[in-house]
Amino acid sequence: MITNNRLTANQYEQNFADIHPPFETADAALVEANRCLFCYDAPCTKLCPTSINIPKFIKQITTENIKGSAHTIFQSNIMGAGCSKVCPVEKLCEGACVYNNMDETPIHIAKLQRYSTEIAMKNNWQLFERKQSTGKKVAIVGAGPAGLSCAHVLSREGVDVTIYEKESKGGGLMTYGIAAYKVTPKFCEDEVNYILGVGGIEIKYNQELGKNISLEELQNNYDAVYLAIGVGLANKLNIAGEDLEGVEDAIEFIYNLRDKGYSSIKVGDKVAVIGMGMTAIDAATQAKRLGANEVTMVYRRTEAEKNCTQHELDIARLDGCATLWLAAPKEIIGENGKVKALICDVMKLGEPDAKGKPAPIATGETITLDVDMVIKATGQNPFEQLVSSYNINNNRGKINITNNVTNLAKVFAGGDCVNGGREVVDAVQAGKEGASAILKFMLNQ
Repeated sequence: MITNNRLTANQYEQNFADIHPPFETADAALVEANRCLFCYDAPCTKLCPTSINIPKFIKQITTENIKGSAHTIFQSNIMGAGCSKVCPVEKLCEGACVYNNMDETPIHIAKLQRYSTEIAMKNNWQLFERKQSTGKKVAIVGAGPAGLSCAHVLSREGVDVTIYEKESKGGGLMTYGIAAYKVTPKFCEDEVNYILGVGGIEIKYNQELGKNISLEELQNNYDAVYLAIGVGLANKLNIAGEDLEGVEDAIEFIYNLRDKGYSSIKVGDKVAVIGMGMTAIDAATQAKRLGANEVTMVYRRTEAEKNCTQHELDIARLDGCATLWLAAPKEIIGENGKVKALICDVMKLGEPDAKGKPAPIATGETITLDVDMVIKATGQNPFEQLVSSYNINNNRGKINITNNVTNLAKVFAGGDCVNGGREVVDAVQAGKEGASAILKFMLNQ
């Protein structure tokens, strides 16, 4: 049975409490910072997509120069506070820490990054002075990580920025698409406001490209346009029964939870989540934390080929989520228009496909799961129809760019709408690169 209000207010609060609590005291942060070896040519910095000078910001913590530490972080990543909560650090900076080679616990880089940046945000330290306005104007479509990052860099250089955002809040994926126990809506709002604090950036909400505004209009009214529209909803399963009541899109499921509150979100007794990426993990863990009795993650390959990190999978397992490997959805069975069961093909692995992963092949056997809810988390679709309607060169919806420039005059693009969907930190870096390309373009005008 799919229903809401499965838990008490206290249970919801406990289940969605911060999964990565901060240092409780300044002394605790100092002790951890002093573990750092301050490596020359540090591998942690090399694996950070935004190239934060990690040894430098940690060294600044050891000297109690918190403002300097935050500046070092924000100089490379203006969303350093949010990234400290959501980055898969186990495969990035912390995964590269030399302590891993010594059978020692790596430096808690993300926790230290959170320490400095949250103090800066709490005190509203504006660490960058905006240059005098140049009179140049740039329109950015999308107030997600790529758009906000691009806007902040441009504004610091004196460019006047207007962001057009289709939702009623900024933050994009951070606000609407990530598990609530990683970042709260309140934190996301605070982070957006902190970024806007530099000045020279206006966000116009409830403004959707192709609906409320047109690309031609932006091209005519601004010196440059930066598209940071992200990606759309989850891919379809293309199987019978997909339209039954109880079949949900993972992104929409997470979005509604972030937008409407825990108690209002309906969840089944027995839930199947299709996919094994980070979004699948977030959907599965949240279904369990909303009160589902059983949650099973279904993946067509083996654990060795999973898209999520081991750390994220361990979180799901600790929450009580089960995994079913080598199984692909074949049909969803319904009763009275509602989900009753999920039939899966039992798979085996064949030769590597175009992406280098062993191709899953149906064996002819099937397995049936007794479920009342199916959540689809099998990747997301770019906005192919939208970008094609403006004659933007694209590859199945992913915008083609050369040095951040599209085939259209004055139109740049970056982030998930170009790469198809990566980490928040990758989008932040894309925004920086987009801003750099726009500044160079306007300099030559």
